[in-house]
Amino acid sequence: MKAVILAAGEGRRLEPLTEVRPKPMLPVVNRPLLEHVVESVREAGIDEVVLVVGYKRERIQSHFGDGDDWGIDIEYAVQEKQLGTGHAVLQAEDRIEDTFLVLNGDRLIDASIVRRMREAPADGDTLIAITRTDDPSELGIVETEGDRVTGIEEKPPRHAITSEVINAGAYRFEPGAFDAIRDTETAGELAITATLDRLAADGEVRALRYRGTWLDVSYLWDLLSVNASLLNGSALDVPGTARLGKNAVVTDGVALDSDAWVGPSATVLSGTAIGANARIGANAVVENAVVLPDATIGSGVVLRDCVVGENARVGPNTTVEGGPADVVVEGTVHEGVGLGGVVGDNARLGGAVSVHPGTVIGNGTRVEGGAAVDGRIPSDAEVRRG
Repeated sequence: MKAVILAAGEGRRLEPLTEVRPKPMLPVVNRPLLEHVVESVREAGIDEVVLVVGYKRERIQSHFGDGDDWGIDIEYAVQEKQLGTGHAVLQAEDRIEDTFLVLNGDRLIDASIVRRMREAPADGDTLIAITRTDDPSELGIVETEGDRVTGIEEKPPRHAITSEVINAGAYRFEPGAFDAIRDTETAGELAITATLDRLAADGEVRALRYRGTWLDVSYLWDLLSVNASLLNGSALDVPGTARLGKNAVVTDGVALDSDAWVGPSATVLSGTAIGANARIGANAVVENAVVLPDATIGSGVVLRDCVVGENARVGPNTTVEGGPADVVVEGTVHEGVGLGGVVGDNARLGGAVSVHPGTVIGNGTRVEGGAAVDGRIPSDAEVRRG
């Protein structure tokens, strides 16, 4: 059985980080989201994978290659234009001959549900994994009767939500599903859930209930919460190539990648991932943060609830005080989210900058020392004090 993993999306709600990389390549615990999904598939006993790629696909293909490093065979199908998840599945058709699984490349689930889907009896039904959540408003709501799915609705209005049962983003199809996708009528993008809803109306979709790990990254602050969730309770592991300065404190629940450097008397607290060759300056305090490779955090910096992009530099004594914050994304205000700030790839912050909660600083932007920044600052901008 092959697994088709959908990894073609751009992820505009995660800009500026997705301006230079596809959403599935965003890191949690110092590894791309997609790598966590691939490993779940491998652990479930599947060794043939089709990655459907599109937006900035070279980042994915150069990282995964033919799959040898993971002990699997990886093929690639290309979705030239992102026209929906159903359209993405169709791109893999010529690589599928039998029953197959479909998973989202940016949604983390346990190998256990992948294994259950692979081993479920072959009765001709389409299978969908379902789980529960306290806030289903941004997700696909699934209606069931027993183990039968009776309907699926993507992101219904809050007042219309009638169930906390959601689509977990894992499916098992028979080859005939490709015809069903093509026959699905839609006014916009062709979502796989539209086909599932039509099949469910004909009694052809069965649910597998799932209570394990289910982690979704839709917004910038999700990177922090997912990263912290995966690190929760984990013992500190310091790679042999990482360096800790004198009197540095690094707690459990922290991930240090190769060649990471934590300066003297710096403090790195739980929920933090420090990428390869990233540097934390002397006396800095870093808590609940995702620091990408080659980033530099200056001495005396206070950094909380923050994502720092690749090769970014945060000047000495800068403060990112942490959330909660109200953040506007695509015209919608998200209130009280846990985001202190985002510093884009290759951005440069001078010394003693003050970053207000919820600030998003674009890639390559320069912020003069002593400035106070707030809101969303575009990429390649220059911010001066005053």
